[in-house]
Amino acid sequence: ARCRTRPIAWLRWLVTLRRHPSAFLLIVQLAGILLYPVMEDTEAGRALFGAFGILVLSLALWVVNRSAAVNWIAWSLAVPSVLLSLSAALFDQPSLVIYDHLLESGLYFYTAGSLTAYMLQDHAVTSDELYAAGATFTLLAWAFAFAFSVCQQWYPGSFTAAVDPTSARSWMELLFLSFSLLSAVGLSDVVPILPQARALVMLEQFAGVMYIAVAVSRLIGLTILKAPARRSD
Repeated sequence: ARCRTRPIAWLRWLVTLRRHPSAFLLIVQLAGILLYPVMEDTEAGRALFGAFGILVLSLALWVVNRSAAVNWIAWSLAVPSVLLSLSAALFDQPSLVIYDHLLESGLYFYTAGSLTAYMLQDHAVTSDELYAAGATFTLLAWAFAFAFSVCQQWYPGSFTAAVDPTSARSWMELLFLSFSLLSAVGLSDVVPILPQARALVMLEQFAGVMYIAVAVSRLIGLTILKAPARRSD
């Protein structure tokens, strides 16, 4: 009996993931926020960091395919990114990381745009679209964090901070800055110094405000559309 229930349980999980891929992507990314500080400390942790990034990329591709976007564009960004990430780790070539992060940033921006189109394609709000709203926010945060990483590698000294201000900012610091800017909280101790970094920061601030405006206006618009229908009933 136990052997029979296990396959059924796995099938239920697969069906749930198939129906709500955005929820799975959101959960993995939120889990990454908790795992990243541990991953950055040791070589084994950095290896797990790379493997986790590949998993997130795979999930991003899955969501893009689910949202009926042009899948070959996502694959053309993801496959070179994975190869560059593995090459940088195996052959000790840190110079390849900048191109890996550049491609990953493009992939996350593309996936966020695809999820936004997926949420706006009809006049109904499904549970998966609600998860997609959260996943889109995290995708944008990751995309800008990778853009910040590319910026500080191309232009050293782009960012400073209260702790060890002359050093390059870690990935967790850049991700923290990205979430702070996108949510308009502004509680980060990381500060852009060079004009290139400040330009990226202003773009993320604009993207955060516009994303919230689009999400709120969609909910209000759907509420107004449903109101006449209820009165007629």
